[in-house]
Amino acid sequence: MKRVVINGSKGRMGQTLLACAQQIPGLQVAAAVDLGDDLRSVLEGADVVIDFTFHAVTAEVAALCAERGKALVIGTTGHSEGEKQEIRRHGSTIPMVWASNYSTGVNTLFWLTQKAAEILGPGFDLEVVEMHHRLKKDAPSGTATTLLEILGKVRQVQLDEVLRHGRKGITGERTNSEIGIHALRGGDVVGDHTVIFAANGERVELTHKASSRETFANGALRAAQWVTGRSPGIYDMQDVLGLR
Repeated sequence: MKRVVINGSKGRMGQTLLACAQQIPGLQVAAAVDLGDDLRSVLEGADVVIDFTFHAVTAEVAALCAERGKALVIGTTGHSEGEKQEIRRHGSTIPMVWASNYSTGVNTLFWLTQKAAEILGPGFDLEVVEMHHRLKKDAPSGTATTLLEILGKVRQVQLDEVLRHGRKGITGERTNSEIGIHALRGGDVVGDHTVIFAANGERVELTHKASSRETFANGALRAAQWVTGRSPGIYDMQDVLGLR
């Protein structure tokens, strides 16, 4: 039996995690904590923590898990470079799954995006469009950022040099090297992501649309089961799903 602590249990994802966990054999919710609760006090009876709180909290959670020798699944996005460095430090002490998206379908989209970029080559213009609910705090989404990183790696470019965040005014013709990113917000959209490969005479579009948070919750819970007992290191859902 794998014992999990859900951190951020009162949020939208936290509530979905609690509901989905009840349906998974071999998994027990040892504790559900949120803002104002003492995470440290419940770690002794747990194997792994799933953190869906806020990016500024993640490094502190990782440090506490490392101190107590507990595995960690990170569901927060929007981390600064400094926060990322702090989190990575603990990968030498405990096993962590750190993914921008825990959906099986989205991780298939990651894989397909890399293959399409490799096959289609530099003759296709690259654009990424994402849409989320009106309450989402960070933009672009963590999933869109991962898609951009995949495209940048295939094209062998530095993203900070080629990204175009939307367009306004007289921007001039599109350059061959730029990668467009467009973040839409509205309503209760769970998460839509489209990668567009556009060339003269043809266009390829890869799209994933999430209609329920359960797909993310079930993936995170699957990651929690998988990471428990692993060697220290930083893993992602490609590792969990065996897509490496």
